[in-house]
Amino acid sequence: MLNRTKSFREKVDLDKGFPNLLSSISRYPCGKTIEKRGAEQGGSSQRVTPVWIVCGFIALMVLLGVGPIGADQGMTNPFKDVTSKDLVKDVIEHPAFKGFGRLLFPWDDREYDPNLTMQQVRFLLPFHTHVHVGIVIESLNRMIADVRAGNSVFYRFYTARDMQEDPSKHHSGLFFFRGNPRAPFAVVCPGGGFLYVGSLHEGFPYAHAISRKGYNAFVLKYRTGSERKATEDLAAALSYIIRNSEAFSVARDSYSLWGSSAGARMVANIGTRGVQYFGGDPIHKPATIVMAYTGHTEYSAQDPPTFAVVGENDRIAYPVTMEGRIRGMQEIGIDATLRIYPGLGHGFGLGIGTPAEGWIEEAIRFWETHMTGTLRPGK
Repeated sequence: MLNRTKSFREKVDLDKGFPNLLSSISRYPCGKTIEKRGAEQGGSSQRVTPVWIVCGFIALMVLLGVGPIGADQGMTNPFKDVTSKDLVKDVIEHPAFKGFGRLLFPWDDREYDPNLTMQQVRFLLPFHTHVHVGIVIESLNRMIADVRAGNSVFYRFYTARDMQEDPSKHHSGLFFFRGNPRAPFAVVCPGGGFLYVGSLHEGFPYAHAISRKGYNAFVLKYRTGSERKATEDLAAALSYIIRNSEAFSVARDSYSLWGSSAGARMVANIGTRGVQYFGGDPIHKPATIVMAYTGHTEYSAQDPPTFAVVGENDRIAYPVTMEGRIRGMQEIGIDATLRIYPGLGHGFGLGIGTPAEGWIEEAIRFWETHMTGTLRPGK
């Protein structure tokens, strides 16, 4: 069974008299005027509101989609979209993200400035560039829309016992962006130098773009501080997804792993050594690895096909390092491609408004060439 955070259902706070009106209606037919006698009036009759008026009021409430407190019929979730003017602390506390709002943001153990707005979120991402607030907001609102529709967007892949034994595992989880039922899935691992997790820039926007193509996409929130622990989180998350593939309605085959910077090291580790090596289940390797700007050099003859991107002026992940790795993979027969974009440094994300814009669509096409054709959306 999936270990998921349930959708938050909010009830309308109606006037306390409304349930009493319902009780009255249940005892009297519509269209009649009721006389009520009470001991407190010494037995005198009291004219009350005609029931036809009350019935009209209730009909209006039904048309407006409003019900009494505690009603079981359900109603539309009044989750509002976030904007660039919203405070970070308010997004963390947004009812759509109840129970996991902090995991949306980069730092696990830092308190955020209470006056910091979403417009200023780039200041939380020191290793990243070209952070577009509009793209960040769009991907957050995609998740809010999913919750509004009654879907869960966040899942814990560690058990309660796991988290009790190792409290740091509370800092992990999976965000789910749904594509077409039974379509292949991608797992996206954002970067942050294993100091923070830049999901706002390299996670949610990637997953949103991938799901728009009909594929399912997960964004991994992993533990920071250690490449090994972060990769173990990825192995655990992959095992969880495969075990629950029916519940998620995702294909088990032809999945891909996407990583940027530190996240690219994680997906490359799985590509070279496999899931089981890092404590996961004995499942097959991904069909494709997608890597953005990393200095990772290790590979093997069993590595999956790899698509990589880097900026020409990157001084953290030098292009020459990535060129050497890709060339070595090509020489042993692995389908590997590298794109180097002029004028860009490290951490450009989707690269909107830069020479890198559109790279994610090219990476998806590369992935498609290495998946079973019948698994593609629309096939």
